[in-house]
Amino acid sequence: QVQLVESGGGLVQAGGSLRLSCAASGRVFSIHTMRWYRQAPGKQRELVATITSGSSTYYADSVKGRFTISRDNVKNMVYLQMNSLKPEDTAVYYCNFLPLADWGQGTRVTVSS
Repeated sequence: QVQLVESGGGLVQAGGSLRLSCAASGRVFSIHTMRWYRQAPGKQRELVATITSGSSTYYADSVKGRFTISRDNVKNMVYLQMNSLKPEDTAVYYCNFLPLADWGQGTRVTVSS
């Protein structure tokens, strides 16, 4: 059974940093592309960052240069380092496999101006 547990969210001032973590289980982690998504209040969930099994990375234009996705295939973890945070980054952040599995509970990030 797939399980995704996100953590690391919180309240931060604009310009600050947070590091999100995702513990993934239920699939052979190392062979899967992993993604971070976010859903802001009243908006649809959007893709933020992708890391392939070979550790190639891709980012949404809105976070490029500020966010960094990484993975640890020994610990079955994926991370999202978020720097220079902006109020528009406020959202619940989720990780997931590709192809998608059931969503976890997410971790809430609030950026104050």
